[in-house]
Amino acid sequence: MKSFTYERAATPAQAASAAARNPDARFIAGGTNLLDLMKLEIETPRHLIDVNGLALDTIASTQDGGLRIGALVRNTDLAADARIRRDYGLLSRALLAGASGQLRNKATTAGNLLQRTRCPYFYDTNQPCNKRQPGTGCSALGGFSRSLAVVGASDACIATHPSDMAVAMRALDAQVETVRSDGGTRSLPIAEFYRAPGETPHLETTLAPGELITAVTLPRPVGGKHVYRKVRDRASYAFALISVGAIVQRDGSGRVALGGVAHKPWRIEAAEAQLPQGAKAVTERLLANARTTHDNAFKLPLVERTLAAVLVEARA
Repeated sequence: MKSFTYERAATPAQAASAAARNPDARFIAGGTNLLDLMKLEIETPRHLIDVNGLALDTIASTQDGGLRIGALVRNTDLAADARIRRDYGLLSRALLAGASGQLRNKATTAGNLLQRTRCPYFYDTNQPCNKRQPGTGCSALGGFSRSLAVVGASDACIATHPSDMAVAMRALDAQVETVRSDGGTRSLPIAEFYRAPGETPHLETTLAPGELITAVTLPRPVGGKHVYRKVRDRASYAFALISVGAIVQRDGSGRVALGGVAHKPWRIEAAEAQLPQGAKAVTERLLANARTTHDNAFKLPLVERTLAAVLVEARA
């Protein structure tokens, strides 16, 4: 691990300002992903800004009937919150499908959204990787790609986003609240939060330099049956090969988001109009223009079959 300096932020604006002054700085809260990346020298920040002391760890009701989740709310607390379990069951189930109990006790809401890909070539510093070191190439394109993207990728990167929580947030139309280095704040839809890889896969979000996530806001509950299914190589502590998060109403309409298939949580609202026609019709629309490899072509039928099982469960 490279040496670094350290400070504790007193306010969100101060944290953002400090990060803007130090281009090689990183925020640290739970540290469940960042510390691993620092030990492997994939991330080599020269300065860490500890945001754990900021008052961003509460879940509060909003005036329009939704919930505002502080950026530092731990994944365990969020999954167990009675309002989340009652009104946003998809989010609670997605959180409990991710990581181990010990990791969920430390991991935060903002950190979960910002966790880096688990592409094996990203973690192997002996291999070229455009996401880790821009312009070096993508070893995954000709390498082992079983867990990697089948849609929305580029010739520069076929990595997938690892977060289960983000899949649920996408289906729930969450808003990400931030503070910038000048003290200004903004709220952006999670649909606009993640970038497609394009030629710059190292730029994963639309956050500006130094911009700090302060909260995630959920709109008022939409009802319906909430289902999250994650298909992985072992029953616990594994990232998704694919996952399906769905909210299905009594009339058969609903929402569907996928994990494990793209650089970001994958949702195409137009595909949801096909839900009454069944999983095949929805999958064809969701995965239109998919580009598979020999290793990961299985994901296309796996998505369809998993979505079919989700719809059966939702209608039971």
